[in-house]
Amino acid sequence: MTTTHPTAPPPYRITPPRVLRAEWHKLRSLRSTWVTVISAVVMVLGVGLIMGATYTSGGGDADVDTVVLTLYGSLLGQLCLVVLGILTTAGEYATGMIRSSLTAVPARLPVLWAKAVVFAATVFTVMLATSVVTFAAAQAFLHDTDQAASFTDPGILRALAGNAGALTLMGLLALGLGALLRSVPGAIGAFIGGVMILPEILGMLPYDAVERAIRYFPTQAAGALGSATPIPGTISPGPALLALSLWAGTTLAAAALTLKRRDV
Repeated sequence: MTTTHPTAPPPYRITPPRVLRAEWHKLRSLRSTWVTVISAVVMVLGVGLIMGATYTSGGGDADVDTVVLTLYGSLLGQLCLVVLGILTTAGEYATGMIRSSLTAVPARLPVLWAKAVVFAATVFTVMLATSVVTFAAAQAFLHDTDQAASFTDPGILRALAGNAGALTLMGLLALGLGALLRSVPGAIGAFIGGVMILPEILGMLPYDAVERAIRYFPTQAAGALGSATPIPGTISPGPALLALSLWAGTTLAAAALTLKRRDV
């Protein structure tokens, strides 16, 4: 009579929390993460303090939205976060680390989703805190000017959260491009050319339909999210959030399809 022994279960199983924890460990242990995130924070806070300290009532910026004025450094901080998003995915292809990641998680797609979730949570938390601190610090200089505002004023908190959300979604779009193209220089070039330059070129065309369509492009939608008052020529915050989410989601979906079908 043959005695069968039950097979011992493997000591570790691949679960979503474990994949998330692994990606969080990778993200926070990279020097590039600290450099890019700290650079983004310094850009936003530093420019905000400069704008607040040098502003005078009745100047050329009197008609600028208060949140847009104080968070003007977000335009520079966005570039840092775009680089971080690309390095999060394309950087692993450059170093060959992606082979180890996909060997540990053969299903592949959980790796991409975990990267996106960890990146989004980290960037949104840091940039929301940075936006709030920058706004408060700038208002210390602006309290007796025509740009004085408080957190309780209509649209202020929404604009601060919208600014952080826009930076996060732009970073996710870049993360998706990095996973799709698998090249750091290629993804950076695609972002600069397709997201930043292309709308400016299309804007030169004398067609109303093109002008309306450009309002839904990522950069234009991101600007609408970070304003406490409506900006002429832009869409409202709700459609802007939807448009930017669709851009990021479509890029990530294309990256997921490529990851599933192509060899590493």
